Amino acid sequence: MDQQVHTNDRGSFGSNIGFLLSAIGSAVGLGNIWGFPYKMGKCGGFTFLLIYLCLAVFVGFAIMMGELALGRKTGLGPVNAYKAISKKFKWVGWLAVAGGFFVLTFYMVLGGYCIYYVVINLIGIFGNMPDSSSFGAMITNPGLSIGVTAVFFLICWAINRGGVAGGIEKFNNIGMPALFVMLIIVIIRALTMPHAAEGLKFMFVPGYATKMTEFGQFVESTPGVLSILATAGGQMFFSLSLGMSAMITYGSYLDKKANLPKNSGIIVFADTFIAMLAGIAVIPAAVANGIAQGLTVDQIKLNGPGLLFSTLQDVFHNMGAIGGIFGVIFYVLVLIAAISSAISVIEGVAVTFIDHASAKGKEPSRTRAVTLTCVILAAFSILVAADGLGSNGIAPWQFFKLGEEAIANWNDCWLDFFDLVAEGILMPLGAMLMACMMGWELKPKFMEDEIKQGSNGGAMGFWGFCIKFICPVVMFFIVLVQVSDFFGLGWF
Repeated sequence: MDQQVHTNDRGSFGSNIGFLLSAIGSAVGLGNIWGFPYKMGKCGGFTFLLIYLCLAVFVGFAIMMGELALGRKTGLGPVNAYKAISKKFKWVGWLAVAGGFFVLTFYMVLGGYCIYYVVINLIGIFGNMPDSSSFGAMITNPGLSIGVTAVFFLICWAINRGGVAGGIEKFNNIGMPALFVMLIIVIIRALTMPHAAEGLKFMFVPGYATKMTEFGQFVESTPGVLSILATAGGQMFFSLSLGMSAMITYGSYLDKKANLPKNSGIIVFADTFIAMLAGIAVIPAAVANGIAQGLTVDQIKLNGPGLLFSTLQDVFHNMGAIGGIFGVIFYVLVLIAAISSAISVIEGVAVTFIDHASAKGKEPSRTRAVTLTCVILAAFSILVAADGLGSNGIAPWQFFKLGEEAIANWNDCWLDFFDLVAEGILMPLGAMLMACMMGWELKPKFMEDEIKQGSNGGAMGFWGFCIKFICPVVMFFIVLVQVSDFFGLGWF
């Protein structure tokens, strides 16, 4: 077992606050603003929130600290980091890279959608405000979808090409405070809408989401506890950027004086807090607008990309001319969140090429590594963009000639297919194997010196218990339930 510590010559963060803003930026993305609200709605509101918070404390924090420690200890990206410390688990690094890669295949497309919506809402300020029909028009226009995806790619490419301090850190130092301010503005507007309180009750009152309300609304029965656990677990990994190479890579750029337990706690808390704020910004507005239009909650689109790009666009449309201003603010904040997450995962994939060149004694080229990563990603993202969420006749079930009887939620469009591969399998499986490696093969003490650097080591006992006992068991059930749910196997 090689415990050699490698010198990091690939760049580093300029400050700990720069690292925190970048790591929080990686965690705060579409997973918070898009995924968290609709999954919370699908899983009965408060029940989902309670399970998510428990997972964040006992699993998210432990995996976060483990990934940061692994990256900082080796000074390497995920593939070479695992290879450096464990012969048995050296291939797990490839799971992390693959998980991040497949997330990006659809993430870049959704980022492109955000650019399009900023533009149409900006135009709407001076003319007719777009409504939910804009979404259907966009996804059924492959050329438009591919074009805005390409613009999003170029933005991310330019930031990553600028390096760790000069590109990633610089963007997040501005982007994260701006995102928070814009989110507060949107929350204030959402909470001042008539019937917004119904949306808050839906989120925070136990059992409210499954009961009749004074408006005669109801939501379908809440899934079972294990299904909610799997959904919350997948959401947590997607939201915190765990199991997808980003945090190991950011850890490899982190100063040895940084306090890992403290930083890990701050990242998990900030991500969860902003996810809840995003829910408060999105769900009350969607519910309030639906009620005003005479809809019941089960008729309001609270799931999938339609929540962001259809339901909420109707909210802004019904505000009149001022809706264009709020629309621009909202979609700019979503765009910032999408960019901050995308660049972290691009970095996690690109660093594999950089480390490979360094291992061969060659001078690594950041520009070449980032460009190669984006070109390979573009080939898959074009497929997702052209598919238009299954609208354009090239969905996976059609592509693989499975027949209409084989249509399921995992293959009805390429976004869901790649989401299954990444969030459903690779990310939780990789995290489970990492927990097994650190908890049972290497033992928690192996990381003790790394975790104690910059801290008093007070979190070691809690981290060791979680990484050894809680994380492997919880992640095992999350993988099983997600596979069962995706493929309709009925195991649970």
